Amino acid sequence: MTDEARGFSLRRRRGAEDTERQALLEGLGQTRALIAQAYAGFNAAGDPDLIESYVFEINALQARYSYLLRRVKELDGDAAVGCGPR
Repeated sequence: MTDEARGFSLRRRRGAEDTERQALLEGLGQTRALIAQAYAGFNAAGDPDLIESYVFEINALQARYSYLLRRVKELDGDAAVGCGPR
């Protein structure tokens, strides 16, 4: 593969990673907002069934947040590896 073709391939892959990273960061922000809403609902709820539903919702949102954060860190780690020695 020529140097020019290799450079194009790396730029294209980097652009895809940047797009994915941006989408992940947007998802993190949206999930943070949903977690805050779920906590507000939990704090205002009085019915045990409603409280239980908020607990499940908060746990599910926290799992999603952890996944998104892990993916961002993986992408950042891949980017740091591709940069060469530090």
